[in-house]
Amino acid sequence: MKQFLKMALSAGLACTALPGFAAVDLILHNAKVYTAEPGQPLQQAVAVEGDKIVAVGTDDAVLRLKADSTRAIDLGGKVLMPGMLDSHSHAIKGGLQMELANLAGEQIPLDQLEQRLRQWRDDGKARRGEFLSVGGLPSTYWDNIPALEQRFNHGEWAAQPILFAAYDMHTGWANQAMLTRAGVDAKTITALPAEARNTIGQHKDGTPNGFLVDASYYPVSDLLPPLSHDTLMTAGRMALDYSKKLGITGWMDPLGNELPGADVKNNSLGVLPIYKELSDKGELTAHVAALLMADSKARPADLDELDKVRQQFQGVHNLTLPGIKVFADGVAEIPAQSAAMLEPYKNSGQRGELLLDPKHFGELVSAADARGWLVHVHAIGDRAVRETLNGIAQARRDRHSGIPHSITHLQMVSPKEYARFKDLDVIASMQLYWASADESNIDLVKPYVDAMAFMHTFPAHSLLKHGATIAGASDWPITTPDPWKAIYQAVSRKGSKGVLNADEAIDRQVMFQAYTLNAARAMRLEQLTGSLKVGKQADMIVLDRDVFSVAPEALRDTQVTQTWFAGQQIYAR
Repeated sequence: MKQFLKMALSAGLACTALPGFAAVDLILHNAKVYTAEPGQPLQQAVAVEGDKIVAVGTDDAVLRLKADSTRAIDLGGKVLMPGMLDSHSHAIKGGLQMELANLAGEQIPLDQLEQRLRQWRDDGKARRGEFLSVGGLPSTYWDNIPALEQRFNHGEWAAQPILFAAYDMHTGWANQAMLTRAGVDAKTITALPAEARNTIGQHKDGTPNGFLVDASYYPVSDLLPPLSHDTLMTAGRMALDYSKKLGITGWMDPLGNELPGADVKNNSLGVLPIYKELSDKGELTAHVAALLMADSKARPADLDELDKVRQQFQGVHNLTLPGIKVFADGVAEIPAQSAAMLEPYKNSGQRGELLLDPKHFGELVSAADARGWLVHVHAIGDRAVRETLNGIAQARRDRHSGIPHSITHLQMVSPKEYARFKDLDVIASMQLYWASADESNIDLVKPYVDAMAFMHTFPAHSLLKHGATIAGASDWPITTPDPWKAIYQAVSRKGSKGVLNADEAIDRQVMFQAYTLNAARAMRLEQLTGSLKVGKQADMIVLDRDVFSVAPEALRDTQVTQTWFAGQQIYAR
């Protein structure tokens, strides 16, 4: 009978509590309750007992559960909705961005960059042993490599190894002192295979100019000494605190076995011990679905080693390990142009770098699928997207597991692939904050890629129209983790240089669903969280404005006034 009462209340029916019905701990009422349950209209109140939702419905119905011990909060007509979930966030790296030397994507003149480098050198934020390291540079700095060489290869910097890392986490620039320490010179470049040589910027005489992308960047960054445990714990706490303020109650960490700045091997533990320690201390007030990175050309046997890592972190409260992450390609912006394209880049005639092996990738996906693991793939270029879908198609042919494999980024997608997302049940984990007519898209991509390919940049509306499920994602710290800024961008697609493919804009309620129930499914947590439904965990946020009616411009400044996780208030503005 108690279960029937809960079901009736969740439908908004007027019911009275039967004798012996346990008093609820918390009621939030007089609200506009967006449940994220498909087809369900706005409700008025939610009741919580322990960490679970026990009723969702009208004020009259839910308030009948109130007892003397119940905490009842009148929200004064504010919007109450599920906690926001991010289906692709490097949260601990985001915390490091706050803790260490980082431009966070800010473009500043070289004079100011040099001043900040001196400041960060002196206060220790840029120091990594004998090296200086600054992260988060916009890739627009790579437009003028000679200026970087002139500034940071001479004078006080001549003997000081320096590494600048772009916010895209795929490119960087090392000064001559750093290149010397890494053993990178004209002779070593000449000895490399042609594909590897293309990842190192060079002068006409073959000497390196310091620009590095992917395969050449990581060996140089590996010279930096590992970050201390205390630094990583501080970063984890900072990430959690910031997430609470943004109303984010969970995320999928796509590189759980990566220690920032270190190479990933099959037995790497990465930041998983940090999440575990935070959980053990009762501080992990968010759902973390951590993926293990598999090499792009990994074979099914490699999954055995990754599983040994997974087994070490089973049963950690609020931490799950639902699958693996694979890189299919790099990034599209010049000068990197490592995203794998169907048509060549106009300036180079190259098609980027397809990292996975199309002949064998399907075997890896199917083997992971057979273990019950999801596969989450980084794919920027349209060729990378196509080959990823081809690999997932093999798993679907082998069995109908229902596991929600996903592709993230999806900067350029061929229209021939749109319908395949629904057909193959592949979630589109999209960073729609990037869907902007800004310098990155208009100046660093558009002039160099096929015109038809650029027409299908971040094609959210087209994917949605063809039945795809879109999950909200940030890729923090590459860009802001604030869901509301991404929601605004998905609706407007406006930037400093106009509007980016206006026809690909999508409705705000689609984005509300993307950051709640859809993201929960991408994380394989939809039975636990992602919507306000009887039996699910009470993860909720209260907003400062009516996001259903405010102008689009007002969406981006939405503030969270309360965040609740497992029935406990973890943030109040």
